[in-house]
Amino acid sequence: MAAIVSIICVAFPAGAAEHWKSIFNGRNLDGWVPKINHHPLGENWRDTFQAKDGVLKVDYSQYPRFADEFGHLLYKRPLSAYRLRLEYRFMGPSPPGAQAWAVRNSGVMFHGQSPESMDLNQPYPIAVEAQLLGGDATETRPTGNVCTPGVTVSIGGVPQKAHCINSTSPTFRDGEWVRFELEVHGGRLVRQFVNGQLVMEYTGLMLDPSEFRRFANRDPGDAKVEPLTRGYISLQAESGPIEFRKIELMELKE
Repeated sequence: MAAIVSIICVAFPAGAAEHWKSIFNGRNLDGWVPKINHHPLGENWRDTFQAKDGVLKVDYSQYPRFADEFGHLLYKRPLSAYRLRLEYRFMGPSPPGAQAWAVRNSGVMFHGQSPESMDLNQPYPIAVEAQLLGGDATETRPTGNVCTPGVTVSIGGVPQKAHCINSTSPTFRDGEWVRFELEVHGGRLVRQFVNGQLVMEYTGLMLDPSEFRRFANRDPGDAKVEPLTRGYISLQAESGPIEFRKIELMELKE
């Protein structure tokens, strides 16, 4: 852990200027590409992803019924060490047919496989997921969790077997803007912040080919258990209407 701390100190020297860059222009999806389950790369089926007035929307108004059309909007190039920040809010119930677990459920996928390598019938990219959840009027449901489709992570030096691990965040309701930040140092360390508070920290990001079939509907091929140090960012569409804004990136020199 001492080595990790020293890396972070180099990345954020006292008084250093922060150089954030907007990666969503608020008008269209330039720089991003949609991939929706059962549909080819680049097809924004039923206009699921929309950009208007500075907001990126996951919209299901053209879905008479949702089956398993899980979607991802992937950023144009891979990244390794960076900070990503954005604001999001959930916007009501899912369309008919959606699974109960997917209601008010989205996420920021990172260190994901390339868009071109995703299969036509692949519901999720192999990636780490910073899971975003919303609660109804009464339930307790933290956000800023971590899920692991085709990968593993360690907490306190211990590889985790659970697919999703809850954070320490409070619950947020429909229409409430939430600030989320992801701090990624290759495969060594990830920190997740909700409204400025650290809610999740983990290390040891690894590919887990034994889980490829379960989560990505694909065989492992010649993939090996190995460190996961870079990949693509994507925003999820899992049936829960959600809006994103102020999506900004700061790459780190490590």
